[in-house]
Amino acid sequence: MNSVMATSPGYGSSRRSGRAMPRIRKGLLYVFLILVTLSMVVPLIWMISASLKSEAEIFGFPIQWIPSKFYWSNYADVWTKVPFLTYYLNTLKIAGITTLLQVFTCSMAAYAFAKVRFPERDKLFLLYLATMMIPYQVMMIPQFLLMKEIGLVNSHWALILLGAFNPFGVFLFRQFFITIPEELSEAARIDGLNEFGIYFRIILPLTRPAIASLIIFTFMHSWNDFLGPLIYLNSDSLFTLQLGMQHFQTEYSTEYGPLMAAAVSAIVPMIIVYFLAQDHFIEGISAGAVKG
Repeated sequence: MNSVMATSPGYGSSRRSGRAMPRIRKGLLYVFLILVTLSMVVPLIWMISASLKSEAEIFGFPIQWIPSKFYWSNYADVWTKVPFLTYYLNTLKIAGITTLLQVFTCSMAAYAFAKVRFPERDKLFLLYLATMMIPYQVMMIPQFLLMKEIGLVNSHWALILLGAFNPFGVFLFRQFFITIPEELSEAARIDGLNEFGIYFRIILPLTRPAIASLIIFTFMHSWNDFLGPLIYLNSDSLFTLQLGMQHFQTEYSTEYGPLMAAAVSAIVPMIIVYFLAQDHFIEGISAGAVKG
């Protein structure tokens, strides 16, 4: 029977088509991933290229990816025409302190929701998590009035305190904490370790992937925030990069060369943070995929 099927013309073609289908799907997947990658990388390459061009060459068509002459003066103008270093340090201060505070507050709240037993714990966690569905535009005016009442308008601390708490961070840490065996905490309690000691010395070191993930997300959000500084900061000496780059845009013209050079300079810290935390970040994604 098998020999007859093997010698029949339709059987061989069906086997070949069956083997070819997975290859076709795999090839289409690779093509899709390449197109998605290009859609993300090409604008970055264009920005770097434009930062080294004259104003006349930037919007030339067809696009000249390698400038005929490199205008390094665009980068010099960024650091000399405006107090770009001040904006840089301000943004680094806000993003750095906000990230550290958020890791601390989110991990402690998540420890309470995951490892400490108290009445209505799960319902309270769901209620807190539901605040993620409230749009920022709804909270914007009440938050501003609150910061005005305590005298933090036109201060970096308004942005730092508002960014120090995040329901997503609590959810992220809690999901990691509940995977840690309860026996570790019980053994530590028997040895006389209090709850803060268990959190700091046992639980937190086991969640490096969650810490790395939250650091990347929080630092990137705080570094790129435009609306928050626009609302709370009035003095030029307190401006962040996102506000400072507006100096290259006037009512009637835009200096695109220096503006692109400022944008390229602004993304460097985010790239550094990602490369420093990428191993733990990828480890966390892999762990989540295995658990799922």
